[in-house]
Amino acid sequence: MRLKPEQMAAALQKDLAPVYFISGDEPLQLGELADAIRAAARKAGYDSRDVLVADAGFSWNELTESAGSLSIFADKKIIDLRLPAGTPGTDGAKVLIDYCERVPEDTLLLITAAKLAGASLKSRWFQALDKVGCVIQVWPLEGQDLIRWLQQRMQRRGLQAEMEGIKILASRIEGNLLAAAQEIEKLYVLYGAGQLSNQQIFDVVADSSRFDVFKLMDGVLAARVGRILKILSGLRSEGIAAPVVLWAVTREARALIRIKQALAQGQNRALVFKNNQIWDKRQQLVSDALSRLTDGDLNSILVLSAKADRQIKGRQQGEPWETLLDICLMFGLKAKG
Repeated sequence: MRLKPEQMAAALQKDLAPVYFISGDEPLQLGELADAIRAAARKAGYDSRDVLVADAGFSWNELTESAGSLSIFADKKIIDLRLPAGTPGTDGAKVLIDYCERVPEDTLLLITAAKLAGASLKSRWFQALDKVGCVIQVWPLEGQDLIRWLQQRMQRRGLQAEMEGIKILASRIEGNLLAAAQEIEKLYVLYGAGQLSNQQIFDVVADSSRFDVFKLMDGVLAARVGRILKILSGLRSEGIAAPVVLWAVTREARALIRIKQALAQGQNRALVFKNNQIWDKRQQLVSDALSRLTDGDLNSILVLSAKADRQIKGRQQGEPWETLLDICLMFGLKAKG
């Protein structure tokens, strides 16, 4: 059964499922959902807990053995399985399918995993978990979803703010819910429960935006100059290495070139996007960039990228971060004209 994160609290008030699978790349939501499941399980008498981490040295026999044994001190057990890689691999898939076919009594299996690729959703092991338990996928919050989350989080602390103040908070912590939770706690400690002014929020909340190279590339494809400037500045101040940013922009340019060539040959657009791993929300961004940029534009970007590479390696004078900014802006020059 698929559940949204906001549906979990109500679901836990009913009977517990034998299996919970939570995946995503937003650590605060992931951790709090897992905490809620563990708390509900303890309340229901699941007093014993085994923690298993499926890293490089993990043996899947450990899950089988844990499922087959109960503590002498408890009648019910939680198996807390972590999948850092997101997927269980071939051996793990077989064990999970077998587990779901013969779910042990008085055992709750909680699996937390990194973000899943689309193909994993069609795998037998995922379908088996979905059939017998609850599956919750966690996504980064954006736009109105982020605003709503901030409002609810503040209300839990007895804090209220005008919409302008909420938007100030959202703009400062974009992409980092852990920082958002910390800033809300700071506001509560400083001012206590009650109405916050916009100035109070502005004065207290630090700029904790978690900008990574992938968000930068979304800004680049959308030709959002202000966002490009802010994210690139954030990456530089956070100590992200210039070669990482260069890798991202050249990778994007080469992908656009490949897609253009495939489309020019008459290949199906949906298939071309799939072959180049352009999923869901990024498809419109890529389509806009394809209609805006010519082959010559993209080749010019690669030429300038070679210059940045030489600057990073000390083989050419100049500041590589300035060149990286020029490269990013080149993706959107035509949009400005």
